[in-house]
Amino acid sequence: MKKKFALHWQILIAIILAVIYGLSFPNTYKVDLKAYNKILSEKSNYQFTENQIINIEKLIGENTLTQDKLIKKIDAFSEIKLTDKQRNEILKDCLYNPKIKYVSWMGIIFLKALKMIIIPLILMSIISGIANIGSAGNLGRLGLKTILYYLMTSTAAILIGLFFVNLIRPGEGIDKSFIHDADIPTVGQHSFSDTLLNIIPDNIFVAITENHMLSIIFFAVLFGFFITKVSSKSRIFLTDFFNAGFEVMMKITMFIIKFTPFGVFGLVAKTVAEQADNIINLVQVLGLYSLTVLIALAVHAFIVLPFFLKFIAKVKPFAHLKAMQAALLTAFSTSSSGATLSLTMESVENNSGVSNKISGFTLPLGATVNMDGTALYEAIAALFIAQAYGYDLTITEQVVIVVTALLASVGAAAVPMAGLVMISIILSAVDLPLAGIALIIPVDRILDMFRTSVNVWSDSCGAVIIAKSEGEKLKV
Repeated sequence: MKKKFALHWQILIAIILAVIYGLSFPNTYKVDLKAYNKILSEKSNYQFTENQIINIEKLIGENTLTQDKLIKKIDAFSEIKLTDKQRNEILKDCLYNPKIKYVSWMGIIFLKALKMIIIPLILMSIISGIANIGSAGNLGRLGLKTILYYLMTSTAAILIGLFFVNLIRPGEGIDKSFIHDADIPTVGQHSFSDTLLNIIPDNIFVAITENHMLSIIFFAVLFGFFITKVSSKSRIFLTDFFNAGFEVMMKITMFIIKFTPFGVFGLVAKTVAEQADNIINLVQVLGLYSLTVLIALAVHAFIVLPFFLKFIAKVKPFAHLKAMQAALLTAFSTSSSGATLSLTMESVENNSGVSNKISGFTLPLGATVNMDGTALYEAIAALFIAQAYGYDLTITEQVVIVVTALLASVGAAAVPMAGLVMISIILSAVDLPLAGIALIIPVDRILDMFRTSVNVWSDSCGAVIIAKSEGEKLKV
């Protein structure tokens, strides 16, 4: 019988080929009539001058240009140079890279398919898992273990980040000349009390349509718990119904997972093509910062979490890492722990041997509130910005960063670049300039891939540790 080519090898090969493809076709830009009219319609919003519009019009019909050449040509005859917001708008409207468009659609469809199943999978897995747990005592014990694990690993991650950023000090002497009026993504900033209040939804259907994960999880936990309180006949019927629903969702998940290599290829190729022109400059300016983040993430992922697996759960860390390869590579490619949730559950249950009773409760919750990699990154980024601006933060201020990063990581959505948005909360907590966020934006997308992998790895380790503490016999 022919041996099946393992999924993680398929994904790894897809990533390698995507990097080669993306580097071969870096983003190019072309001013055609469609792009020109789009820029013209945005004239008032982005405050383009008449000279700038004239210079853009002159470029209609020219051959494709690199990013630098396009901007220089538009600037050439204009007294007022482009701002960052104007530059970003022009680059977005004039992007012309058909070679990448040929493959990027695969990544878009793959991400849409993963996001499509997130909410039904969470609802079915949590409700069926809790219904199978049985008593309130069992649920309380499982919930307490899960929360303690999340607090312990997230705090450890933040402290590791602070240790390395204080040791290496990557922000000292950094060139801040490229800080302008960067287009920084923002969201409404909520206090921790707001986060707690928002857990209870006004309308569960609104929460579902707007992807309020904490509200959805709260409702699912409540629904699953009260299934155990109804009559025996109803309890058996509802438990069987949601078990069957979860089984159907896992079948859909397995179908989508078959196309992971194609989706990963499209996503990574697009990301590499976008960054290809800037790689050398980014390494020169932000190389030490990126290295600090990667070292800290590696220590947490390959020393701290395996330590917990080895000495608390008494399992083989490498065996579990091997079981999680496909999920971790997918997390790396999508930069979304939420989108990877279905594959994480499949890997933890089928490869590591954790029951759905445990994984169905811990993993959806972990994908929303357990962000070790994000918390670590936020702490390093805050100290890096402080160092770049010449601020010497006291121990007390760094403790504030620890607490704020911990709370911010809970509020961070399980979507790409959410951690970047949460940085503003931490900077405000210690009175650091928000403009410093522009320093880290150029490499955030790349580092997001690594920290998301750590987030998912920590979630999976938590599921294994809790399952082992509940007396389950695992495959690792």
